[in-house]
Amino acid sequence: MTQNLSIILVEPQGPINIGSVCRAMMNFGFTNLRIVNPTKHYKSLLAKKMALTAFGVLEKAPVFDDLKSALADIQIAFGTTRRFGKYRKNFFTPSGAALKLHQSYLNIKCALVLGPEDTGLETKDLDLCQHFITIPTHEDYPSMNLSHALSVLLYEISLKCDAGDKFYDHEPKKLATGDELEHMYSHIKKSLVDIDFLDKHNPDHLLRTFRRIFGEAGLSSRDVRILRGLMSRIDWTEAQRRKNF
Repeated sequence: MTQNLSIILVEPQGPINIGSVCRAMMNFGFTNLRIVNPTKHYKSLLAKKMALTAFGVLEKAPVFDDLKSALADIQIAFGTTRRFGKYRKNFFTPSGAALKLHQSYLNIKCALVLGPEDTGLETKDLDLCQHFITIPTHEDYPSMNLSHALSVLLYEISLKCDAGDKFYDHEPKKLATGDELEHMYSHIKKSLVDIDFLDKHNPDHLLRTFRRIFGEAGLSSRDVRILRGLMSRIDWTEAQRRKNF
């Protein structure tokens, strides 16, 4: 996917943003950048400072006069927008677009198209795209920085493709049953009363703290067995102490 996906910036206005876009692309392994009618100083020192070692992405990026030319060899284009027009429906979220790319367009030349920082893509540009992506930002401040928006998109694409094959979230552990927990708490109560850690006349007062701690931890059956093993060791040690007392 990293070789088949191009990032197209339409009339980017700030060299700092352009440099940041290059850096975001390299963060996720993408190097195909195309620029439509950029600001005059788009390769300035400011862009280089922001791009750092990703400046090579910008140096080799072709420049086009209009989006139509930039999309000439692209088969599927995803336009980024918050313009919910009459004829634009079925917007993808970043995650949905990433899944679509992975499932339907993995070996097809695709592009993510991002518009100017202040206005976004115009209708004439969106008409050239087959799909639309919107990032569900908060209504009080919906506009995102260009490189930040791209980072969100490329993160989701990476998860569905390369990175998703290398990294895995931990599967949620199977929690202990209520019966296992209650037997454990009974064992804890008995053991800690025997060693005078709990007040034998009101053991549940402090035991509630153990319930809260272990409840928040979400114990597995294995966790319960280990804790009961600890209590059993306390029981044995206390029995030996009393023999020799």
